[in-house]
Amino acid sequence: MMNDEQLMLRVAEDDLGSFDEIIRRHQHTAWRIAHRFLGDPAEAEDIAQESFLRILTSAHRYRPAASFSTYLYRIVSRLCIDHSRKKRPILTHIFPEIVDSSPDPATALIQKDRDVLIRKTLDKLPSRQRLAVILKYYEGLSYSEIAQALETTIKAVERLLGRARNTLQSSLSDMKK
Repeated sequence: MMNDEQLMLRVAEDDLGSFDEIIRRHQHTAWRIAHRFLGDPAEAEDIAQESFLRILTSAHRYRPAASFSTYLYRIVSRLCIDHSRKKRPILTHIFPEIVDSSPDPATALIQKDRDVLIRKTLDKLPSRQRLAVILKYYEGLSYSEIAQALETTIKAVERLLGRARNTLQSSLSDMKK
């Protein structure tokens, strides 16, 4: 079984079977990142498809210096940021509701209010902060991988995530008041 880097080298030689395998392996990941960023399944599908189109058309420029996943995150990230510049995204599922098997009505209402506040707060974050949060806490990327995907430094990623956490904490503390 070939790894992603080997498949991409074959895609660069116009091997569409290898490209199909890349899509099969990574389509859900591309869609998931875009969906978490944009909050709209249809728009996420469009971004995922555009990502793979870009991968195909630029396969001859692919250099396996980093993992293919990082390369994919970078492409999806750029497309999401470009999309958000055109249309303000709405994050509706960035923090899935924490489901308690039998919450009392008051607890359920508090949880729902908190979830709505978190979503609204994340919607207001600048796109790079929001994307850093998605890549770190939902995709499980390391700071180094996030830095590669966002084409920045590890220190900048730390600052992006720190500012995002501060904004989120501030909003949540306002809710408690």
